[in-house]
Parts: sequence; structure tokens; C-alpha cells
Amino acid sequence: MQTQEILRMLRLPELGDLGQFFRSLSATTLGSAGARRSVIGGSPQLLTHYYDDARTMYQVFRRGLSISGSGPCLGFRKPKQPYQWLSYQEVADRAEFLGSGLLQHNCKASSDQFIGVFAQNRPEWIIAELACYTYSMVVVPLYDTLGPGAIRYIINTADISTVIVDKPPKAVLLLEHVEKKEIPGLKLIIIMEPFEEALRERGQECGVLLKSMQAVEDCGQANYHAPVPPKPDDLSIVCFTSGTTGNPKGAMLTHGNVVADFSGFLKVTEGDIRLLSDDMKALCPTIFPVVPRLLNRMYDKIFSQANTPLKRWVLEFVAKRKQAEVRSGIIRNDSIWDELFFNKIQASLGGCVRMIVTGAAPASPTVLGFLRAALGCQVYEGYGQTECTAGCTFTTPGDWTSGHVGAPLPCNHIKLVDVEELNYWAKNGEGEICVRGPNVFKGYLKDTEKTKEALDRDGWLHTGDIGRWLPAGTLKIIDRKKHIFKLAQGEYVAPEKIENIYIRSEPVAQMYVHGDSLKAFLVGIVVPDPEIMPAWAQKKGFEGTYEELCANKDMKKAILDDLVRLGNAGGLHSFEQVKAIHIHSDMFSVQNGLLTPTLKAKRPQLREYFKTQIEELYSISI
Repeated sequence: MQTQEILRMLRLPELGDLGQFFRSLSATTLGSAGARRSVIGGSPQLLTHYYDDARTMYQVFRRGLSISGSGPCLGFRKPKQPYQWLSYQEVADRAEFLGSGLLQHNCKASSDQFIGVFAQNRPEWIIAELACYTYSMVVVPLYDTLGPGAIRYIINTADISTVIVDKPPKAVLLLEHVEKKEIPGLKLIIIMEPFEEALRERGQECGVLLKSMQAVEDCGQANYHAPVPPKPDDLSIVCFTSGTTGNPKGAMLTHGNVVADFSGFLKVTEGDIRLLSDDMKALCPTIFPVVPRLLNRMYDKIFSQANTPLKRWVLEFVAKRKQAEVRSGIIRNDSIWDELFFNKIQASLGGCVRMIVTGAAPASPTVLGFLRAALGCQVYEGYGQTECTAGCTFTTPGDWTSGHVGAPLPCNHIKLVDVEELNYWAKNGEGEICVRGPNVFKGYLKDTEKTKEALDRDGWLHTGDIGRWLPAGTLKIIDRKKHIFKLAQGEYVAPEKIENIYIRSEPVAQMYVHGDSLKAFLVGIVVPDPEIMPAWAQKKGFEGTYEELCANKDMKKAILDDLVRLGNAGGLHSFEQVKAIHIHSDMFSVQNGLLTPTLKAKRPQLREYFKTQIEELYSISI
């Protein structure tokens, strides 16, 4: 479907009027507060739901059951085997049986009942989640990457007495905590996979009942209890965010929060999303959620294969031809350029991708522009955080410009407030991003102090991110209020902004910028990309293995020069440029404690981990 047809379906302006349309896209303000909202939908009220009969997650599933005619719901397969499917009705039955079984094991049909789910993605995860929603219970996800200390903290904070796990080793981990009297409230562990009798006996010895998920479902089927559906204001899930410091914070999200947020996404993309059904039947990926770093790697890999001046010139020429189409509103994958040059790139993603959705970190405008052309699909960029149920802004269909995160979703307002210490002023269209609407969370579980820091008395969520309104009515993320520090000469520095510029260096995979209030300049830790760096080094005249290149002082200088070049191009001040770097050959990861589960840098841990190297960099550079 061409863009003009989509615009007509959405009752949006024709392409000739798009400039004026996007300039007014989020220009609607609310009084003197200067808050902006989406104009999509035409209603003066914020969007709380998409369908009248789907205002809770339980109702969303029941609507799917009704519409599907008990069609396929959850698919799974073993390697090199065809998919097996559970129908909507099978999933509904199993959820009701599991929920009824939980009621037979001292759980309450209440939003005060928290159920831990400690498992990787699989059909049983969704069934467990739906079982909770069917009987107004609350899901509390637990993750391996949180670490044992955080899991212990979450179980105790949320008063979790029942945890559903996927494999026996996770039950063993929980029992070890119980045996040490670290989680005394845990009474029931339900295991999705078979386990040995010895494990059940070990649980009995410390007062914990272990049962298979199938046994609990059988119990529920024999003692069936009618569903106790939740209300929109009831809690649905508590997502504990690991954060970079301190204990995890439990963001409390209601059914209304979750429904409002995904309804906002549906409203923005309606008309387009319905075109995906034929492709879904063939089980090819059609929607591709991805973090910007993977997009960067795709971009770098494509250009690294254009390894001669002629190949690179041809690739850039062809990309410009298709980017011109994108700018005029045409997004397709059947042009002569696709047949000759881009079809292999598209086939590498399955050949059926219609939509790429990216977020979680800034995405390069250069990368987004190229991939929109090369992949011949729509690339949406969003922005948000757990506390606003994932998203609060999103690219508007038809606006394929880059360098921003779109306009407000129809389910929330956004305003910018002054940040005096960083010299950002709302009157200039800059400031801390604040969000208010039905997708904003209720607060942090049992943490009044942190809740007051995040939510003001008028219900505005203070995100800690700095934004700027662009002339077209879209929002650009330009800085971060948190993680700022002052250098010895009094200049404020936001290291994440600098890292996001430096990470575009071709040989660099990860970057940590460090500063100290007693020092006048910045230093950095660089992790080169083991796939890209050797070829880049060879072009610069360096030879050797990855480890040898990481230890090469001349190579380090070449990377530093490239960082400074990018910093100058990105408008960094002299005091924002790193003056020395250390090359580290191992990636920062969740496993080594240097990244959060959402792949954000744990700055205090990085500072401590590289303490010796940082001290050396300062001593050498003085």
C-alpha cells in the first residue's frame, strides 16, 4: 500500500500538505503548562483503550479468543522441526485450570496476590501470566540476569509466596535461599518441566511445596473456579527495574496502564498493522523489534562488504536513489534497486519484514535513513520507559525523517520543565521530559520516597531525560539529567550524550566516558568490535590479532583520533572530549555485572571495575 492510500485511510493530509501537518502534529498545548499531545484520533480526551470490550489484559485475550474462532494462539518448536500450536481455547482452558489450581493452593483471587514467574519465554510463561489475569492476581517477572541478591530482594519486597519456574535448577536456587532463611515467605514452587522426587523431598524439609505445573492444572480442572476478572485500575504486573544503583525498583502497572499504552501504538499505526495477517500465516517475521546497536551493526556490516571504492560508491548512489523515494513518501521493496542490490539484505531478515520498531537508546539518523531505503519497510522509533508502560512517543506514519523519537502517543501528554543546572529552559522548547496520562504507573512498590522522586503531586512522571521540541512537533532526546557531573573548572558534563556520539566510531562496540569533579578533563574506556575492528585497523596499516590490536598503542591513538573527529562533528565542546582512552578487549555484559538486564551501563560498577585504569589514564595525561 502506498503512503497516499494510508494517509487517506487515516484521514490524514495528502503529501503536499504533510509539512504543515507535521508542524501541527503535537502543537496542541494545555494551558500555561505547555504540555503537548497527539492530534491523532481527533478526540480531546487521552486514549485509554482501543476497543470498548478490551480494557484489561484479561479482556484483551478474551477478545482474541472470540475473534480468532479458537485459531492458533501460541506456537513453539524444537530445532529443525515444524511449529506446534496451542489454540486460543486451549490456552484459555489451561489458564483457567492453572488459576483455579492456584486458588486451591492458598492463593487469593485478588490484586494483593503477587505471583512470581521465573522463566524464559515459552508458552507456559504466557499461560501463567494469563492465569493471574483471569483471577485478578498480579504477575512479578523474575530474570536470571537480575542476580541472586536482586531475586531475593524482590521476593521479600513483594511478599511472594508462590513462584512458577521453568526448570529444576531455578527451583534449586530458590530452595538454597529458603534454607539460608533468606526468603522465609516462599511456600510453593511450581515447575514447568519434569523434576526428580529428591527435589520435592528437599523442599519438604524446608517447608516448601514443589509441584509440577501439570499437577496444579489437573487440580484446578478437578476443582474449577469461575474467573474473577480484574478492573482497569487493578494492578496487572510489577516490573522491577534493575537500575544502575541500589536495590531494584518495582514499577506498579495497572491493566489500564498496559492497555492504554499499546492502544496508543495501535492508534498511531492503524491501517498498516492489518496488512500483516497474510504474512503472519506463513510464520515469517513481519514486525522486527530491535535495539539501535543491532541496527548499527547491520549498517556497518553492509558497508564493510563494500570493500572497494567502486562498490562503496555504487552502494551510496543506490541508497540515495531509494532515500529520495522515502522522502517523497514511497516505501517499497520491489524497485529495480531492490532487485539488483537490496534483495539479499531483505532476505537476511526473512524477506517479510514490514515494520521495524526501535527504541531503548538513541538511533543514528544516518543508519535509520539508510535502512528505511535498503530494507524497503517502515522504521518506527519510539521513546519511553517502564514507568510509562514502555512508550510515550512514536514515529507518525508518513513522517520518515530521522533524528527524533516522534510525537506524543494518543494516550499521554508530554511537557518539558526547566533544568536550571544544565541551562535548559522550557520557554526555549528544551527541558526535562515529563509524561502524564493513563499509561503512567502508580508508583514503586513499597517505596514512597522513590515514587515521590518520579511522580509529582499533579501526576507528572519526571523521566530524567532532556528533550527538545522540533519545529515539526516531534521530540528529540538531547541529554540526560541523571548521570551528570561537574568538572573541576565548573562545567557540567552528561557522559551518555558523549557516548552516544562516540559509539558511531566504526571500530567501537562499547564506550564508557568517565569524569571526576577534581579533574579538568574526561577519560574513556573503549571496547572495540571484534568483527569490525580488525578490518578497520588493516585499512589504517595495522596488523595482528584482535588481542594484539587492542594492546597496540598506535592503534589506540587512531581510535582516539576517530572519537575526537566524531565529537567535533557532533558539536561537542572541548571539555566534553575525552583526552585519553584505555582499550579493553572484553565486552561489558549483564553476566560480568557491567550492564543492566536492559543493557544500560552500570556506571558505578564500571567506575569501580576500571578504577586502576582510570587512575593510570589521569596520571599519564597530567
